[in-house]
Formats: sequence, C-alpha cells, structure tokens
Amino acid sequence: MAQAVKELWPEVKVAIGPAIENGFYYDFERTQPFEPQELKKITKKMYQIIAKNLVFKNSMMSKEKALEFFKGQDESYKVELIEGLEDKEVSIYQIGDDGFIDLCKGPHVENAGEIKAFKLLSVAGAYWRGDEKRQMLQRIYGTCFPSEKELKEHLKMLEEAQKRDHRKLGPQLDLFNFYQEEVGAGLVLYHPAGAMLRKIIEDYLKDENVKRGYDLVGTPNILKGKLWETSGHADYYRENMYYFNVDQEEYAVKPMNCPGHILIYKSKMHSYRDMPVRFFELGTVYRQEKTGVLHGLLRVRGFTQDDGHIFCRQDQIQDEVMDVIDFTFDVMKDFGFNDYEIELSTRPEKFIGDAKEWDIATEALKKSLEKKKISYQIHEGEGAFYGPKIDIKLKDAIGRSWQCATIQCDFALPERFDMTYINEEGKEQRLIMIHRAILGSLERFMGTLIEHYAGAFPIWLAPTQAMIVPITTEHEAFAKQIKEDLQSQGFRVIIDTRNETLNKRIREGSLKKIPYLAILGDKEVASKSVAVRKRGEGDLGSLSVEQFIMQLKKEVAQKI
Repeated sequence: MAQAVKELWPEVKVAIGPAIENGFYYDFERTQPFEPQELKKITKKMYQIIAKNLVFKNSMMSKEKALEFFKGQDESYKVELIEGLEDKEVSIYQIGDDGFIDLCKGPHVENAGEIKAFKLLSVAGAYWRGDEKRQMLQRIYGTCFPSEKELKEHLKMLEEAQKRDHRKLGPQLDLFNFYQEEVGAGLVLYHPAGAMLRKIIEDYLKDENVKRGYDLVGTPNILKGKLWETSGHADYYRENMYYFNVDQEEYAVKPMNCPGHILIYKSKMHSYRDMPVRFFELGTVYRQEKTGVLHGLLRVRGFTQDDGHIFCRQDQIQDEVMDVIDFTFDVMKDFGFNDYEIELSTRPEKFIGDAKEWDIATEALKKSLEKKKISYQIHEGEGAFYGPKIDIKLKDAIGRSWQCATIQCDFALPERFDMTYINEEGKEQRLIMIHRAILGSLERFMGTLIEHYAGAFPIWLAPTQAMIVPITTEHEAFAKQIKEDLQSQGFRVIIDTRNETLNKRIREGSLKKIPYLAILGDKEVASKSVAVRKRGEGDLGSLSVEQFIMQLKKEVAQKI
C-alpha cells in the first residue's frame, strides 16, 4: 500500500505502517486528505504491484547509513524513528529490485503475489506518535486475508459491527452523550436511561462483592501529591494525571483507587487470622488520555472502576486469584458472555519493586491459571509497573475481543507503604496486595454490552422493561393502574400517552428496543388483561395482568 501511495503521489511522506488485529494501517503526511475515490485508485495500483510477484527483500543497514539514506529521501519520520533506536543496525525491506524501501522488522510474505484478498477500509486523522501537539497525519486502514471467502466474512462482520457501534446506539437509545464543546473531550453525560443502566450494574456488583466477602469502602477523588510519590505514580504515571495546588500544597485527581484502600487497611492492625482482607469500591478516577486515543465509552478521561483490593498472606495468593477468576466467569455468564481469551503479562522494563518478588508473583499467577486448567498466552513485558497481571478478554456476539477483567499481583506497594500483618509468631510480616477489577470500568463495560446486544438488552438489564400503550385516552386510567402494579413489583415501566397513532407508538417502542409492549384497548380493560408484544417474537396474545407479571419475574430471575 505504501509503495502504491508513493508511486501515485511521490511528494507524500510515510510514517509508520504496522500490522494490527484484523488488518493494518499506514500513516502518511499529505496536504490534502485522501478521498474515498482515491482509495480505489490506490487499490488498483496495489493489484498492479501484486501482479508482478515482486519479492520482499530483507537486509541490515548500519544506523548511520540508514539515517543518510532516509534523509536523502526526505523521509523525516523514518529519520526520527531511527534516531530513537539504540541498535547499531536496522532492518530494511525492499519490494523487488527497485521498489519501495522501508524501515521494518518484518517478517513479510515471500513475494507480493502471495497476497490474495485485501480491502482498503477507511481513512482517519492520526497525530504523529499519538501526540496532539505533533503533525496530523492521514491514516489508511486496510485488511487482508488468505482467501476471498474469509475477506467477505470479515467484511460482513465489520458491517454488523457498524450497526452495533455504541457511539451511535448510545445517543439513539438516549443512554448517554458527549457534549465535548461544553464539557470537554472524554467526559460522559448519562441521560436517564443510561443512568438507570449504570444503577442496575452498580447494584448487581455491590451485591455480588458483598456475597464474596468484600467490604465496601469509599475514597475521595483528590489526594495529596505526597501520597502519589509514595505509591510511585508520581514517577511512573505522572503524565497521565491531573495535578493542581490547594493552600500552596500539591494535590492530584486520583487515577487509581489503590492508595486510598491502602490507608484504610493501615488504619488498624491485622492478624494472620484476619487475612485475607478484601475491599471493594466503585471508584471514579480520571486519567489524562491523549485526544487521539479517546473512543466513545471505551476510552475516556473520567470513568468508574469496579475496583477491588485483596490484602493477603503469600500462601493465600493462588486461592485468592482462583476465586477472582471464578468470580469473573460467574459475572460474565450473568451478563451473557461465555467465551474468553486469557493473557498473562510479565515484568515491563520500567517497574518498581524487587525482580525476585516479581518472579514469585508471576509464578503464582501462572499456577493459578494452570491449576484451573485455563489456557493462556504470555505477553512479555506488558505488566503494570507495580506487578504482573492476568487479563481476561471477552468474546462478544460477533466474535470480537474486549478487555475487561484484570488481576494484578503486587509486592511493591505493600513495601512502599510498609503494609504488614501480625504472623503466628506475633511479629510483623509483609503482606501481598492483589488488585482486581471484574468489569474493568463501568464505561467500557457499558460500551461492550451495547455492542454485544446491539442495544437490545436482556430484560433484567433493560433500563425500561415494559412500555404500556393505551389505544385512546379512555384506556389511560387502566394503564396507570397496571403501571402501579408493575412498579410495586420492582419493574421499570413507562406509559406512552402521546397524541400519536397506535402504530407509530408501537414502532417507536420497538426502535427503543424495549423488551415488552403492553397494548390496552376496550377488550383488555373489560377483561383486566394486556395484549403483549415481545421484542424479537412479536404478538404473544392476551395475558392477564397477573400472568404478565409472572412472565416478567421469571425472565428477570433467570437473567434471560
């Protein structure tokens, strides 16, 4: 693709072009944005290159020669990349004998003729290195598969994903919106239906955590800067935090809930008999994410974590981690997810704590997974700066992966905050801290739920479970009575008494993806019944009010 662009527009500068999940992209500096019809032009040129069966040739070039070469090509982005490398030699690829030359680790297919099925998908703006203060580039996205059949299947999935996009469905279903001009980027305002969905999830989480022995706690949104120095965030995470001064003292808006939970633990002495101590908080945090990475509810600056911390003895790590894994699977089953990918991330280059303790923590996480006979992938160097972690990714209704649950084993923060318990010998002993989130964040999980269900939530989650539609004003009194009966049983119900046709009100109720519509006319008033329409099934006929309530109760209880 890069060669095709350079052949068509030699003045364009190339930046980076990695492979990504389900595709690839390349960033270009160009005065004019690429138009949709130009993607067709690039595609045609790509097929011409493929037809030549040009070989991808790899060679190593000294850093000095590579800098000289790319400076001569006026490829300033490649020069910057090479200058940032510590290696004395860099990997270079060339297409054919006189084709495009690029800085790239590879590997590649042997020759361009092996490429069978691809499609250029879209163009988007992207700041160089994700920094909004740097040059805005044009990013062309594409995808590639070994066969046309696989490509068509993927494109069909992308079409379905567009229909499920939570950024469209959220406002359409009146759940939330981003008033960026007035409020700021990456900050969400929840409308009544969205706030109700949040409440349902929050209430469920609190109840489930209490059932599993967690104590509910609460911590402030701002904490003194010195606390973040002790935790290590000031050194390792400062660029992602919001700092400000109060009474000539530095404070920070919390990006995480850990230090607050640590202080609560330290407020009294604990015995080995007390361990483990488990805290849970729905804690709202703020992180200074770059504008270029913000993405609907999935990547925001203000979000609420379902944050849990377990303070335990070293011999309890495996059991606690396995309990969290079981907790996660139980919760996800209730929300309608049954397929997962598990990743274990190890020590990064920039970390706090002792390397030997990192190894112990990593081994404990491995054994927990292996004891439960769970397959997993290892991601070297991708752990948090304070400990290794297990990430549990959900597979949604159309096969996409979503990062949600995380379990992190931490020896470093207990050392930094001098956290101990009294052991069997009556002496103070260092404890282990496990960080865990089941959903990850309410915002990200709500976005995941919207796309998983395409906005058609199961009845236990639906912000509005039933809408009553009286045909005329004469039927409104009975509608209000039924609404009161349903609400007294804990159901979320509305009445549509607008001066619109019956068909229009039914149609709009269906567009709002409300699980049940209860239509009332003369017959229903006379027989104290409702004419029921169920989302996805249509007309269920006439049910008594008692039968209707029993059906709703059954579906809510079974989380259908």
